[in-house]
Amino acid sequence: MNYVPGDLRDQLAHVGYDVVQAGLVCGSGGNLSARIPGEDACWVTVSGAWLERLSRSTFTAVRISDGEPATAGLTSGHSETPVPRGRSALEPTSELALHLALYRTREDVNAIVHLHPQTALLLDALGEHIRIVTTDHAFYLRRVSTVAFRLPGTTELAALTAAMAADGTDCLVLSQHGSVVMAESVELAHKRARNLEEAAQLTYRALTAGRLDGLREVPEEFLDRLQSTAVVTV
Repeated sequence: MNYVPGDLRDQLAHVGYDVVQAGLVCGSGGNLSARIPGEDACWVTVSGAWLERLSRSTFTAVRISDGEPATAGLTSGHSETPVPRGRSALEPTSELALHLALYRTREDVNAIVHLHPQTALLLDALGEHIRIVTTDHAFYLRRVSTVAFRLPGTTELAALTAAMAADGTDCLVLSQHGSVVMAESVELAHKRARNLEEAAQLTYRALTAGRLDGLREVPEEFLDRLQSTAVVTV
């Protein structure tokens, strides 16, 4: 394994640092989470956390079923003594409802990365969809859907996004807001976030070159092959 080993919070902190360095988000403009194995709970970034400065203390545990504070670590193999999140603890991200709705809808999802990537959002504002140009884009993204604008942090946004992800879509652009990618592991969600913005950048370059109409997407035969392949590699 050449990814960050061990605690899920360490893996998410690595994602946060990398996506800021890559320009996919500015400051605290996004939030991350991971389902805790064997528990009805997930780790989620706290409200206002700067993504390039995350540590274990900038995550809080929340029950997926009802959104209440959770006692993490009982069955997930963490070495530290589990401590419940109390009234004085830091509050979870304002997009908590979004994360919980996706986990409830998709039992196969174990990690969620919500960012505000500039190129993907610029294309959305221009009324253009992200093209699947390369085989890597096809492999990691499969397809990209757009969620109509709803106020950030609302149950309406959470419900609409979860409904659009219910068919297995793993990459979504939240119109004039951000993006959401989900996966069975933190590493795969990380790769999807990176590939989503790369696909957006290639699409935008074709647009600025006046060649968007001639931009070739991945052949359908390759997409069909991916659909019929049961093996998933991160």
